[in-house]
Amino acid sequence: MAKSRPPKRILESYTIKGSDKLIKPGDCVLMRASDASKPPYVARVEAIEAAGSRGTNVRVRVRWYYRPEESIGGRRPFHGVKEVFLSDHYDVQSADTIEGKCNVHSFRSYTKLDSVNAEDFFCRFEYKSATGSFVPDRIAVFCKCEMPYNPDDLMIQCEECSDWFHPSCIGMTIKDAKKLEHFFCQSCTAENGKMAENSHEATAQSEEKSRAMKFLVGI
Repeated sequence: MAKSRPPKRILESYTIKGSDKLIKPGDCVLMRASDASKPPYVARVEAIEAAGSRGTNVRVRVRWYYRPEESIGGRRPFHGVKEVFLSDHYDVQSADTIEGKCNVHSFRSYTKLDSVNAEDFFCRFEYKSATGSFVPDRIAVFCKCEMPYNPDDLMIQCEECSDWFHPSCIGMTIKDAKKLEHFFCQSCTAENGKMAENSHEATAQSEEKSRAMKFLVGI
């Protein structure tokens, strides 16, 4: 008579092999890629289970985060270096492939970090892996170029209308932009006659792009 397989045990936590770091469901982790030349994958742990006669075969159910270059549309100019998308792709992997813990912040929290470490990422979209669609499917755009905000790029804000501009889009260098004490865009300057000392005028109207929205597929 064939022996029945021992039942799986659901674990509340797991200590990453070769370290003293503990992970629990809900934590985000870095998982070793099969191709050593690629960076580790980012995933969120959904469940941890142990199998085998001694319970030594530990596996994790994960929900993958995709990097922009792993999505159907690929990486775009507004994607941050540390940006990932929470996908609908679930998987079960050996716990031995976990390299370490990481932090996936909300977009707002990420922009408020004093410093960004190697284990810090941010997510502002959910990604449908089968269709390549995003949730939300539209996003606010800024500046003359009408692009979504990339936290890696310096932008300056008009003190009147609160719109944001890339220095290069208004004919300014990053070095000069960092020296600004005040900034009013051309539209606000024309309407109100404001041009404070050490301020700079944008070379085109803002047209309130910060309140505009664009479909992600159309950018």
